[in-house]
Amino acid sequence: MQPSQVTKGLNPSQHEAVTTDAAPVCILAGAGSGKTRVLTRRIAYRVLTGTADAPHVLALTFTRKAAGELRSRLASLGVRDQVVAGTFHSVAYAQLRRRWADRGERPPALLDRKVRLIAPLLGRQRPASAAVQPADVAGEIEWAKARMISPRDYERKAAAAGRKPPLPFPVMAALYERYEADKAKRGLVDFDDMLALCARALETDEEFAATQRWRFRHLFVDEFQDVNPVQFSLLTGWLGDRHDLCVVGDPNQAIYSWNGADPALLTGFARLFPTSVTVRLEDNYRSTPQVLGVANAVLVPGAERPSVLVGGSDTARGEAGTTLRATRAEGPLPSVQCYPTDVAEARGVAARIRRSHGPTRPWSHFAVLTRTNAQGLLFEEAFRAASIPFRVRGGGSFLNQPEIKEALAEMAGAPAAVPFSSRMADLEAMIRSDAGTEERRLSLEGLVRLAAEYASLDAQASVGGFSAWLAATVKGDEPEAGGDAVDIVTFHRAKGLEWPAVHVAGLEKGLVPIGRAETPEAEAEERRLLYVAITRARDELSCSWAERRSFGARSVSRSASPWIVNIEAVIRAMRSEGPSADWRRYLDRERTRLRSLDGGKRGAKGRPVIQGPGADPDPEVFAALKAWRAGAAKAANVPAYVIFHDTTLAAVAELRPRTRDALLGVPGLGPVKAERYGAALLALVSEHARTA
Repeated sequence: MQPSQVTKGLNPSQHEAVTTDAAPVCILAGAGSGKTRVLTRRIAYRVLTGTADAPHVLALTFTRKAAGELRSRLASLGVRDQVVAGTFHSVAYAQLRRRWADRGERPPALLDRKVRLIAPLLGRQRPASAAVQPADVAGEIEWAKARMISPRDYERKAAAAGRKPPLPFPVMAALYERYEADKAKRGLVDFDDMLALCARALETDEEFAATQRWRFRHLFVDEFQDVNPVQFSLLTGWLGDRHDLCVVGDPNQAIYSWNGADPALLTGFARLFPTSVTVRLEDNYRSTPQVLGVANAVLVPGAERPSVLVGGSDTARGEAGTTLRATRAEGPLPSVQCYPTDVAEARGVAARIRRSHGPTRPWSHFAVLTRTNAQGLLFEEAFRAASIPFRVRGGGSFLNQPEIKEALAEMAGAPAAVPFSSRMADLEAMIRSDAGTEERRLSLEGLVRLAAEYASLDAQASVGGFSAWLAATVKGDEPEAGGDAVDIVTFHRAKGLEWPAVHVAGLEKGLVPIGRAETPEAEAEERRLLYVAITRARDELSCSWAERRSFGARSVSRSASPWIVNIEAVIRAMRSEGPSADWRRYLDRERTRLRSLDGGKRGAKGRPVIQGPGADPDPEVFAALKAWRAGAAKAANVPAYVIFHDTTLAAVAELRPRTRDALLGVPGLGPVKAERYGAALLALVSEHARTA
């Protein structure tokens, strides 16, 4: 293949990123801007022009899958079986094994799971650590190692970083130290040690360093915003005093600082490498202008930046000054839907997907993205009830979560004479005292909810019966990864994926942003995480939240995510003026509108009017429907929202259905309520039509 073929079809920025002879070079690649395409073509271009020797190229990725895709793309460009592509861990481990063999040293055994050593260490500290799980401790140790923090410095540096470890800082530091000592005593190393050991060898062993630097002369790093300090130390060890380095990343997709990643290595690349050149990829080829407008709106707390560049008229600047230009044709407006409960949300999304599915729109065109694994359980149930095939990407289905397996094992371990209700109470008590992550707590509360549901169905409830019931009603027969199915994915797991239609669910304060995000830095990362979720959508974007959500046996009132006001402002701006509208002018109007909702009595729920059906209700029909609802609620002696939520009445007032089938097409209105109240609703709509 000729070099000119490699650069064919590239836009000017991509062409510069592929062909520049700058070194080092930093490519800031926004979502959907062709990051992988540019990285692989830069490697191929340099090999084909003779400025890089394929056997001396090292391309570093964060997953084996990404490394495999990189090799596959290089092969299609004529670069076959020569470039080394792998993760930091895999390359470091291979180099260390070669070094140990050359020195005649017996390699240490690899500890594949930290919990094997941590669990016994925790056992010695009970009861103080009775509620702490080994996996949570392992995660904190991994963070410390990623940040190159020793047990001696852990307490001071973890406190300064605002960490919330599963154990008090002094206890955690002591446990970390004992873990390291126990590991050394047994002649073990863990995966994190691979990086530190290789970096240290490069620093202290000149012969080893010279050998590796001779072998790897041209370094490329993908997803550079996810690099942590120990990985950067290893990278600089491989690089030495040379400058042949190319990194690709997006500061707006930096979502792993909680796990040790340091996005400042990308945003501060020019300071770290003063001779470097930065190239920005600003053309988005994935999403419609409407989707991009919403995505960029959530990145800013107010009106610092406009929404999206369309035809050169407007800009949307990310944290490192990157801009995104929409290149695709316009698409449908995104929507925001409020549901009365989390169950209604899951069922509503399922109904919406079922209506959209068709011969040209397979199930695999749709995805539901949630902030936590536990939220996915309700969607599993809703899809199963609606006969919609689905798969849980990444961490597996609800029953495969480690904390769920542990909890079920503990329930089964109680004496046979202990009634099921007591085991449920023990599980609830365990949740209250649990010091683990919020995601873990949410998963366990989901299990409590299922246990309560099972107990209400079986008067002779038992742990064995519960396990069988779970297997039959929750686990199900989930399709293989390649099947035609709706994807249920967490925000984190969705990174790098895309779908034609995306439903972002659970946009509530406490989930988005997550409750533990108490610092400005943590909140900024939560914004970026939502941005990542939204930019997975190619054509259609739907957002939703619930006014009440169940946590275990409790049903809790919820308020909308504070970022929904930005989303609704940009939607209204685009509805009025098109995708190039400056949504900042609509932000204050949106806040004023929300404050005046329900006659100025918006309430603690912070309920916004929905976007989509119900966003523009007929005021007379809406008023008539609310008056009817007030009478129906008084007659039934129940709160008004039990009859119908405002958003449902608003949708009826906008859509004005004339038949029962049309009524069932209204979001939030199911068969039961259609049967109970449908005649009254249709009569009101019909009466208004006669008098209009």
